[in-house]
Amino acid sequence: MRIYRSFHRAPLRVLGISRRRQRIKLRRAMVTLKWALAQERQETREMLDIYKRYTKRQASKQELQVANKQFVDILKGLGLGVFAVLPFAPITIPLVVKIAHMVGVDILPSSFSHPKPAKRKASDKTEE
Repeated sequence: MRIYRSFHRAPLRVLGISRRRQRIKLRRAMVTLKWALAQERQETREMLDIYKRYTKRQASKQELQVANKQFVDILKGLGLGVFAVLPFAPITIPLVVKIAHMVGVDILPSSFSHPKPAKRKASDKTEE
């Protein structure tokens, strides 16, 4: 009877551990998304404030460039929103982002795309 219990407890324990690991991974992803959306909201408010000051002729050219850059980010987000409505969105969105990256087009808003550190080649390591 003991063998039977230990045989059954091990898979259940492994399932519990993997569930906890997946929950932690999901929570981290949700927190990252929350931070990105908060940053996007703040940048959008600044953009609207700059455009409001521009209508009163109180904004500089640099501020207007920053506002236009944020406007392009909003349009990028709206473009991805089209794919979110389509069926199989969890498959199509990463695929479109990957293909766009391969082509050299950035379709993610700036708050969602973080520059990754460049991998060093083996020839770079030998030179040091």
